[in-house]
Amino acid sequence: MAGAGDDPQVPGNPEPEPRARLMHEVAEQMDAIEADFPGGFEIGRVITIAEIVLPEGRIELRIRAGQLPWVTIGILDWAKKNIEDATRRAAPEE
Repeated sequence: MAGAGDDPQVPGNPEPEPRARLMHEVAEQMDAIEADFPGGFEIGRVITIAEIVLPEGRIELRIRAGQLPWVTIGILDWAKKNIEDATRRAAPEE
């Protein structure tokens, strides 16, 4: 899974073909899921969010979700709170 240091905008980072990059990200996510849940699992709803960097430097977001919009919003809200909680837990104490 891509980390904070995996910024494709850093000069010198060779950028793979877009389809290959996206497929690599998905494969790494699947590897991480399989490692975290070795006893078995099912994949439920899936949302993909991709930052699209256009040649002229403009940036867009592409969100794809196969469920009703209010379900997508609820999942994204939960994910945001989960990331915020993880960030607070990882923050060094003063």
